[in-house]
Amino acid sequence: MWQTYLQPTSVADALTLLAKHGPSARIVAGGTDVLVELSRGLRPTKTLVDITRVPDLRYVREERGLIRLGALATHNDVLASPCCRERALPLVQACQEIGAPQLRTRGTVAGNLVSGSPANDTITPLVALGAEVVLVSTGGERVLPLAGFTLGVRRTDIRPDELLREIRFPALRPDQRGRFLKLGLRRAQAISVVDLALVLTFDDERIAAARIALGSLAPTIVRAAAAEAFLVGKTLNPETCHGAGRLALDAVSPISDVRGSAAYRRTAIANLVARGLRDLATPDCTYPPPPPVLLDTGDGSANGEAPPPSGRPFVGTVETVVNGVPLSLTGAGSKTLLDALREDAGLIGTKEGCAEGECGACTVWLNGQAVMACLVPAPQAHNASVTTIEGLRPSAGDDPLHPLQRAFVDHGAVQCGFCIPGMLMAGAKLLQERLRPDESAVRVALSGNLCRCTGYRKIVDAVLAAADSSPVSANGASPRGATLRSANVSSPEGAS
Repeated sequence: MWQTYLQPTSVADALTLLAKHGPSARIVAGGTDVLVELSRGLRPTKTLVDITRVPDLRYVREERGLIRLGALATHNDVLASPCCRERALPLVQACQEIGAPQLRTRGTVAGNLVSGSPANDTITPLVALGAEVVLVSTGGERVLPLAGFTLGVRRTDIRPDELLREIRFPALRPDQRGRFLKLGLRRAQAISVVDLALVLTFDDERIAAARIALGSLAPTIVRAAAAEAFLVGKTLNPETCHGAGRLALDAVSPISDVRGSAAYRRTAIANLVARGLRDLATPDCTYPPPPPVLLDTGDGSANGEAPPPSGRPFVGTVETVVNGVPLSLTGAGSKTLLDALREDAGLIGTKEGCAEGECGACTVWLNGQAVMACLVPAPQAHNASVTTIEGLRPSAGDDPLHPLQRAFVDHGAVQCGFCIPGMLMAGAKLLQERLRPDESAVRVALSGNLCRCTGYRKIVDAVLAAADSSPVSANGASPRGATLRSANVSSPEGAS
């Protein structure tokens, strides 16, 4: 898929490599877009510049009323950030809609912007929040409003030698309320048919200012200017909400495609705008959502997994620890982690279902995070710890099976078995994260895993039963729970 894989450890080194290789290289971080495009033969490249080992790019923080996201801030980082949950609710709601948990552990907000699709969920709320991006190169720094950064479908104003270093936007004030809404064809792993973000400024009960951004309706995210002007000075009664929804149609001329007709999109956006405004009519709409399911327990060492090894920089051979065993994978430098595990490590329990991050059959743990191995470049496992289905350890006692495996057997959840390794890895990570997950949390944790036999009821029952049967986590260690991170996010190397 690529020939040369470079892992700079500083921003300066990364910019030097981009200046040297220019358009012949591509940046990779989470890989959730880049690896899909490479597997399809889109925008092929011989060189990947992996920025995940640049610690200065991984942060979410609030400074003097601005929320700043570093280039390596993941969707999970936003979901877990107290400042985002309290003062950037539309972005948090959008990140909750991105793909599935295994994609949110790795996919970055910056990557979502750079890929430039008008259906990408995070662009819409960031436009409504008035975000700008900071682009850097060896020649200096540029700051652009996000609305001017996106130029068209998968076209952005980023030069081949530039790195999107930071996204920043004003935090919502006490007199402001925001909301993100999305219509997709299913509840997870769905591209938007339409989406929208609202940010309203109130003067008592009346609207002093409004920002309405509409996504998946045009080549770029568009503002509903007529609806925004209509709302100023009004209160959010049903007539106002309905009228703004009708006026929002002035901003769009949607196309028809496989996800919906133009007429359907126009009807949907009018109704969604009205619904979103009704939601914002009460102050309690600003309450942060419940703690998210992250499928991320840190570097894994607190849960009995082998700690990440330390060693030399990557120079072609992937030095890693898989299921507690040190391995040197000499032929894996240009492969995905899925292919390296199956072909070089001989661990065939991890399955390939779609090779695009859609089915979850290849779910493994990388430094304590549940990830889709088909979307992870194998060199990101260098100096890292990987756990596969073969390494899912049984609990203490005579039972050779992991408690979740035993529950799958007892509840007849295995079925044909193809998807089950990924189901087990996602479910076991949830049981590390939460001692007693409810059914809603189980469904979120498994939302990135497709069952070919469509027998989800028994699978959900098995995870709930495993949680009820064990006072300790599914890996024999005390669970950490869904603890929210601090505003300054840090993470293990390679886990972004």
